Amino acid sequence: MARIELDLAHAYRPNPKADEDYALLPLQMTFEDGGAYALLGPSGCGKTTMLNIISGLLAPSQGTVRFNGVDVTRQSPQQRNIAQVFQFPVIYDTMTVAQNLAFPLRNRKVPEAEIQGRVGRIAEMLEMSHQLDQRAAGLSADQKQKISLGRGLVRSDVSAVLFDEPLTVIDPHLKWQLRRKLKQIHHELKLTLIYVTHDQVEALTFADEVVVMTRGRAVQVGAAAALFERPAHTFVGHFIGSPGMNFLPATSVRGGVVVLQHPLALTNGQELPVGPVKLGIRPEYLAIGRAGEPDTLPAVVTRVQDIGTYVMVTCEAGGHRLKCRLAPEASAPAVGETVHLRVLGRHTCFYKDEVLIA
Repeated sequence: MARIELDLAHAYRPNPKADEDYALLPLQMTFEDGGAYALLGPSGCGKTTMLNIISGLLAPSQGTVRFNGVDVTRQSPQQRNIAQVFQFPVIYDTMTVAQNLAFPLRNRKVPEAEIQGRVGRIAEMLEMSHQLDQRAAGLSADQKQKISLGRGLVRSDVSAVLFDEPLTVIDPHLKWQLRRKLKQIHHELKLTLIYVTHDQVEALTFADEVVVMTRGRAVQVGAAAALFERPAHTFVGHFIGSPGMNFLPATSVRGGVVVLQHPLALTNGQELPVGPVKLGIRPEYLAIGRAGEPDTLPAVVTRVQDIGTYVMVTCEAGGHRLKCRLAPEASAPAVGETVHLRVLGRHTCFYKDEVLIA
C-alpha cells in the first residue's frame, strides 16, 4: 500500500490562464496508506482526471505525484503498481471466472499455491465461489463487473486500487450489496481504495473520507457527518443531502443578522463580519415556530408532500424557496398558510464568497 501525495494542476489545453482553462485547478491532497476515499461530484468536475493522474494513465501538466515520498509523476501504472477497475467490465470471455481472477497474479509469476488461496478468498468475498469454473462469456453484466472488481482486489502487493464508477452497469438492487462488500473487503484487506462516483449515496456509504469536487476544484474533504453538518462550501450544501441545503441572502449587523428585511438575533455566541453573507440551513433543521414568536421568518406554504417516512413542506419567503422536513407524526401546515420559520440555530451555517465562515 502507498501514501499518495498530490501537488499539481492539469489543463488539457496549452498555456492555461483562467480557471476555466483547467480540468484540475492547483491542489494539494494526501491519501493516507490503507484509507478508503471517494471522489464525488457532477460530470466534468475533474474526478476521472484526478484518478487517471494517480494511476499514471495521465501525466499532470504541472506539479508532482508522490507514492510514499517517491516522485512517480512520470512513471507508468505498471511501475506504480496500480490496480484500476473501470466503468465497464474488462475481462476475458473465453476464460473461466477463476482464470480471470488469477490472470493478474499469473502475469506476475506468483506461486500457484498462493494464486489458488488468493483467488479462493476473493471469490468467497464476492460470493462467486460456486461460479469459479464457469466461463465468463455466459455471465450477466453485473456478474462480469464483479469479476473486474475481483481482478482489481486479488493482488495483495498493489500501491492502491482505483475504481472509476464501477457500479454503473450493476442492477440497482445489487449496488447496495456490492457497496457493503467493498466496505467489508477494505476492512479485511486494508487496501488503499480510491472510488470515483457522482452518486452521493455510494460515496457516503463506501468511503471513510469523501473529496467533494466541482469545476476542477476539491472544495471539501471529510467524513459524511462533516459534509452534512458543516459544508465548507455552498456547493457541498447543495450537492450533499436530499434535498440540499436551503440558502438565503442576509446582511450581518452588530449583534444580529437581517434576513429578507427581517432583523434576527444571532444565537450560540456567533460573531460574523459586518456585511453581506449567505445563510444556509438543512431542511432537517428548519423548524416551524408559532405565530408571533420572535426571531422567525414568515413564509407561505406552497406545497406539502407526504413521503411516508417524513413530510416535506415547501415554502416561499421573499421570492426564495425553502424546504422543511418534518417528522411523519408532526402536524403539517396547509398550502397557502403563512408559517414562521426558525432559520437560526446551532445547525445554521453562514457563508461569504460561497465559503463557510461560521
